[in-house]
Amino acid sequence: MPLSLVTSDEPRSVVMLVYPGVMAMDVVGPLEAFASANHIARRALYDVAVAAADVTPVETSLGMRIMPSIAFEDIERPIDTLLVSGGFGQAEARRDPRLIRWLKANGPRARRCGSICTGAFVLAAAGLLDGKCATTHWVLVDELRQRHPQITVEVDRIFVRDGNVYTSAGVTTGIDLALALIEEDHGRTLALRVARALVAYLKRPAGQAQVSNHLLAQFSASPSVRLAQEWALENLTADLSVRALAAHAGMSERNFRRAFTEETGEAPREFIERIRVDAARAMFEEAQLSVQVVAARCGFETLDKLRRAFVRRLGVTPHDYRQRFRIANGALPKAAE
Repeated sequence: MPLSLVTSDEPRSVVMLVYPGVMAMDVVGPLEAFASANHIARRALYDVAVAAADVTPVETSLGMRIMPSIAFEDIERPIDTLLVSGGFGQAEARRDPRLIRWLKANGPRARRCGSICTGAFVLAAAGLLDGKCATTHWVLVDELRQRHPQITVEVDRIFVRDGNVYTSAGVTTGIDLALALIEEDHGRTLALRVARALVAYLKRPAGQAQVSNHLLAQFSASPSVRLAQEWALENLTADLSVRALAAHAGMSERNFRRAFTEETGEAPREFIERIRVDAARAMFEEAQLSVQVVAARCGFETLDKLRRAFVRRLGVTPHDYRQRFRIANGALPKAAE
């Protein structure tokens, strides 16, 4: 059973598990958020430790070394939050019998445990994700599914909470997860102050897609095509026909259509539908707006077009999507449907 909550005066023990080949930012990003919370609160809210097989320096993927503060087998005090960092060394870490044995014994005893990026593979190897929903870096989602079919792996989430187990996606999402944990422990005001101190965004919703359309837009190597993509992202309610996009790209319709498809792997029409659906998803996740308002703000001419786009892209209606998101993230006041 998870340990009981600490009293409000006791610092919460946060242990970050590291191993050779971890990504430095997976380690220091989340821990800096907890350290900033201590600094801003002017008291020790969190007692942060870096644990490894022993206390010799651990080399990270970029060559610098991290000095562990304790060997994980020497930890005696109760652990409030146990986190496993990610990195290219996770393949060896998940096959380390000492590490996995210790995780199997101590993960369930912590009040909560979680992973940063590919640290999910280590948690999975210890059986801590069995029967749960989880995420990891989008590149390795399929591998996690194949290796551990008992896990429901979600790609379009930057972090996932299932009970007292948390998993996050790419490198920077470890900070998103840490901010969410701080908010859970000490409220939104402190989490917001920490986010401001780190110049981070509080808060990207857990359900936000790992690869945003803004990032996807940058994948085009053609400056003209990219210009049209970026303009479309900022003007969802405008005329986004091929003719209009080609005009913004300074190209003929025929050349633009060909170049766009070659550069992005999808037709302009498919891209426009995708970015409008993605914008609608974000509104349903973060705002209490009616379906009619969301449709208008995202450039859908009718509710039926919004609905058909959602079913085509996500396999659910807008109403069902919002209901599922409410259930996954806690009930929200119901907007007018």
